[in-house]
Order: sequence, then structure tokens, then C-alpha cells
Amino acid sequence: MELDDVDRGILHLLQREARHTTSQEIADRVGVSASTVRNRIDALEATGVIMGYHPEIDYEEAGYPLRTLFVVTAPPTERDKAVKDLLEINGVVDVSETLTGVRNIHVETVGTSTRDMVRITNAIHELGMKIESSEILRQRRVQPFNHFVHPDIGQEEQRDIDAMDRDDAESVEE
Repeated sequence: MELDDVDRGILHLLQREARHTTSQEIADRVGVSASTVRNRIDALEATGVIMGYHPEIDYEEAGYPLRTLFVVTAPPTERDKAVKDLLEINGVVDVSETLTGVRNIHVETVGTSTRDMVRITNAIHELGMKIESSEILRQRRVQPFNHFVHPDIGQEEQRDIDAMDRDDAESVEE
């Protein structure tokens, strides 16, 4: 799907705060009607540009204080199956593939203790993958992709949006 300026503006605003942003608020920002925004969001979902809406969870606050990133190697021809198998392990919350031949899968996990990490480590090994490294994660920061900004938003308003994004990132740190 080829995105136009309205689509990019909608995506940017949804990334900032999808749950608390109405179609009318988005419409006011990107210069179209609320019904156009709803139609565009439906089209973006139907074509797979928007794949879902997921809450950002503070796992420590939810009782899972131990977050670990495992970097593993799986044979390139078996990566799809490896990713599916990894997602079945209790405690795995995110799996990312890289294009390289080694260190080609990053697995983010959560747990309550080192016992959980040992269980996850054993499960990864049982799947036939080699763990190249593991790191305890302190925090994660996410920001909207800034190239989705609508061009009709003035420079001053864009600075305000950027400042809000920075404030949001700083509040996640605390």
C-alpha cells in the first residue's frame, strides 16, 4: 500500500497514543473528516500496515522484575519454525529476527527469578538453538516513527509534538 500524507499523519498519531486519541482529534490534526480517518484506519488495518494495537506493559510493576535478552543462533532455513517455537516458551514476550547468519534471533523474556531464566535457557537449548549471549535489560524506550509526521503540521506544533514524545520517553524511564 502506498501511503499518502494523511495516512502517515494518522500512523504517527496512533503510535503516540492510539487508545486515548479519537478519530476527531486525528482528523483535526491531519486536516480531514473523522469519517475519512476511520476509513483510512480500516484500510490500513485491512492491508496489514496496522497489524494490531498492543499495550505497553511495565513488567516490573506487573510482578515480573527480571527481563532478559537472549541472542541466539538458529539455522537460517529453520528460523521461521524457530521463532514460532520460541514464542511458545512461557516467559518469552518478544522475538526479533536479524538478517545475519549467526546471532540471528533476539528473544526478550520476563520472569520473577533466576529459576525462570534457567527454565527458559533450557527450553531454548532443547529447541536446538545456541545461546550466543544473554543480557539483563534495564529499560526499553519506544517512540513514534517521526517520518509519519503530517506535512501540514506547522513547525511550532511539530516541536510541541516532539517535546511531548520526549516527555513521554522520560516518564517511561522513571
